[in-house]
Formats: sequence, structure tokens, C-alpha cells
Amino acid sequence: MTALWEARRANISGISGRIAPHFAAFHWTWTTYSASVKKTRPDLTALLLALALGAARAAEPSSVDEPLAQQVRQLALDGARNAMPRARVDIVVGSLDPRLRLAPCQRIEPHLPSGAKLWGKTRIGLRCTQGPVAWNVYLPITVKVFAPSLVAAAPLPAGTALSEADLREAEVDLAEEPGPAIDRSALAVGRVLARPLAAGQPLRQTDLKSRQWFAAGETVSLVAVGPGYSVSGEGQALTPGIEGQVVRVRTENGRVVTGQAVAEHRVEIPL
Repeated sequence: MTALWEARRANISGISGRIAPHFAAFHWTWTTYSASVKKTRPDLTALLLALALGAARAAEPSSVDEPLAQQVRQLALDGARNAMPRARVDIVVGSLDPRLRLAPCQRIEPHLPSGAKLWGKTRIGLRCTQGPVAWNVYLPITVKVFAPSLVAAAPLPAGTALSEADLREAEVDLAEEPGPAIDRSALAVGRVLARPLAAGQPLRQTDLKSRQWFAAGETVSLVAVGPGYSVSGEGQALTPGIEGQVVRVRTENGRVVTGQAVAEHRVEIPL
């Protein structure tokens, strides 16, 4: 038994002697590789940092020069003041898309794009009219239109039936949100809030629950409105008259027309 054990130990020692040089070579290679990585790591770090800085600079917004920005402000101011002559208007000029690569231009003219409205977040066109390459880009701007309107006097939860004490007047940016602001208490008192309002938040038409002016089957007054004239009649409502929504009405001669519920038992039909 002892002789068998001695033979096995000799065999294991022999195997260890044969594979030890391979492990030694592996250890040497790993040590050399590790030293090489440590040696080149500062260079690699510097390269990555340079690439990151370059990407950050490329992502920075490209602002226009002040003389051109002033032209943009004036164009937007003139247009907004024509629409709201009594309001205080402020124009915030944004930045061009940083990915743009524009050819040099000796003369750039701002213009209002077709269909653009000078209200809230919008845009102004910039056209190169004198340069080797003609181009046209769009510059984002924000048009702020300030005027007196009603705001919440205190925090108001949804479902509040508004009273005079719930509201006060303040100067607000009418163009900040799409819903029209309410500037007269007669249009708000007695109405119910559809959503909560924070103290000082403007009251807008979209914050109020829609009213039902009449029920289906009731007799309503029909008013057809055209340029400089109107024609009135009566009909029977086929659908409920929810404020601001389209309603179907059967006229006295049996014809079915559509219009908009605008008041108590009143439907307007635009011509």
C-alpha cells in the first residue's frame, strides 16, 4: 500500500514539473500585458475625453448673432402687436439646431413661415439671400403675450364652484398655454373647475367643466351666421347641446343641420 502511494506521488510530481513552465509563461505574458495596459491607459483616457468634449460642443445650441436676433425680435413683435395691440409682448429668441452646417452667407433675412402663428412657441424662417449657396432654416422663438386676466386667489381643488372670492386679476402670459384665458368674472362665477388650480395660476376655458345648454328633444333657436348678416329659426335638438360641441338639429321643414351649442337653447350655424 505504501509502495502504491509513493508511486502515485512521484507521478503527480512529474506532471507538475512538465506543466509548470507553461504556467510560468502564462504568468509572464499576463504581467507583460497588464503593464502594457497601464502604460497606454492615460493615452486612451485622453482620447476618450477629447471625443466626449467634441460631442458636447457639437450638441451645444447654435445661437444667432445679436443684430440678426434683433431683426427676428422686431419681426415677431410687429406681428404679435398687430394681433394684440393692448398687450405687452416679449420675444425670446432660441437657437438653431446644432447639427446644421450652413454655408457662409453675407445677407440673411428673417421671414414668417407660411401658416406660422406668432403665439407661444413658434418659429421664424431665416433665408440666405446673398451667398454661394441659398439656404432656408427655421429658428425657434417664444412669443409671450401679457395682459390682465383672472387667476386663482388660493389653491382650488377640482370640482370647486367658482365665486368672486376665488378669483383675482393679475397680468398673465396669455400664450403660455393653448386654452384661452378668462378675463371677466361673469364668464367664470358659478362655473365648476374640471381640474385643480394653484394659487396665482391663470384660469382658462379648458379648466372649466363644459355646460349642457339643452337636452335632446328640446326646441332650440337656430342662428345661421354669415359675413354681415344672420338668419334665425327654430328646430328640435337631436343630440344634447354640450358647450362648444357639435349638435344635430332638425329644422321645421324636416332638414337635419349641424351647428355648435353656444348658449341656453341656442345653436349657431356658420355659413
